[in-house]
Amino acid sequence: MPSDTILVVDDSPTEQKIVVTALTARGYRVITANDGDEAIEKAAKEQPRLVVLDVVMPKKNGYQVCRQLKTTAATQGIKVLMLTSKNQESDKFWGMKQGADAYLTKPFAGDDLLANVTRLI
Repeated sequence: MPSDTILVVDDSPTEQKIVVTALTARGYRVITANDGDEAIEKAAKEQPRLVVLDVVMPKKNGYQVCRQLKTTAATQGIKVLMLTSKNQESDKFWGMKQGADAYLTKPFAGDDLLANVTRLI
């Protein structure tokens, strides 16, 4: 069973619960954040292997969070999987340009989420 820590960041409790349930069922240790500022704080403190990151959130959006994580020495090694309803090619392009390691759109299949997580960590 995996014991890696994953930070799930989503301001929608329903969306967050779906992801957390899928990951904990696979044995991952999951911590959560509800906005961009909390995500950056928890990523720096907890040093998860992966951040599953929504884009549309209060305070800082997912693009801003990803860019900050990837340009800060203490967090630049953390993998980022953007999981968002922003499904245009330009959205994906922008997410990858900010440093995301993978980009998955909602709605998503649980198998797709788990395959991306496994590949990244």
